[in-house]
Amino acid sequence: MVRSFLRNLSSGPLAPQLRRFVLVGTFTAGVQMVLLWLLVDIGRLNYLVGAVIAIEITIVLSYVLNNAWTFRESRNTGWEEYLFGLLKTNVVRGTAIPIQVGVLFALVEWANFPYLVGNGGGIVVSGIYRYVLDVRWTWG
Repeated sequence: MVRSFLRNLSSGPLAPQLRRFVLVGTFTAGVQMVLLWLLVDIGRLNYLVGAVIAIEITIVLSYVLNNAWTFRESRNTGWEEYLFGLLKTNVVRGTAIPIQVGVLFALVEWANFPYLVGNGGGIVVSGIYRYVLDVRWTWG
């Protein structure tokens, strides 16, 4: 599965779209990490609460960027279609929140990773799930 994913990044019919998805995801993951740090270290929130807030903010940012760039051939246009797409991506990515937060919790509480490293692990694990569902449902 990982080998196939990496091969698809460089060749195949979905390679450009997959590369754009990874670039948007990398950018928004960075934004999410900064937001999480701000919420936890500056705002003094619990790291799990901060993660859920940071994730939701980046869900909206990811949708805006992916709709405009990654899936531009099938982008959602018009207010109704755009808002319905945002709702669909929130369902897709909202169902990934327990995956990401579960990985974060496990890495922090059981493996003693710093919370930002644990969040990075959660982003990677849930990212594959999000891509498959976004391709098939949000912009399918």
